[in-house]
Amino acid sequence: MTFDQIYHSNKNLVYNLALHYVQNVKDAEEITQDVFLSVHEKLDTFQNKSKISTWIYKITIHKSLDFIKAKKAKKRFGFISSLWDEKPDLSKRELVNFDHPGVMLENKEAMKKLFDIINTLNEKQKTVIILNKIEQKTISETAEIMNLSVKAIESLLQRAKNNIKTKGNY
Repeated sequence: MTFDQIYHSNKNLVYNLALHYVQNVKDAEEITQDVFLSVHEKLDTFQNKSKISTWIYKITIHKSLDFIKAKKAKKRFGFISSLWDEKPDLSKRELVNFDHPGVMLENKEAMKKLFDIINTLNEKQKTVIILNKIEQKTISETAEIMNLSVKAIESLLQRAKNNIKTKGNY
């Protein structure tokens, strides 16, 4: 399979999964580019032990989580450095933008609230919710993508659901 074929058959998968993590179109596009750059660079290391889409899912998850960590670190650094600024530039502060094109306007607030809660989950719980409930991967597919047992996925899923219920009063 050529890189072009891989790209065209997986670009929507990567973009949508990244979008679930960051809820911002521009950030999801940036992650998508990073993922396919990695795929291109590491294609010769793919060993066909799993489906190529599973491999791409793993790369996308790692790139998305790394992107979120980097963004949080940048915000922390900006806040800390602003403490020593005599006149902080408020225009540099980034507002959270929920920019998911698939969400209907009337559901946007409810979805934003749900994603705000999902974003408070730890990385594994967030990933299992995104893969199983949003991407609608089976428990076994989710286990393969996350390199965990089916029992571990079931446990993570249950804890994530409980945390969402508790935090969201659902």
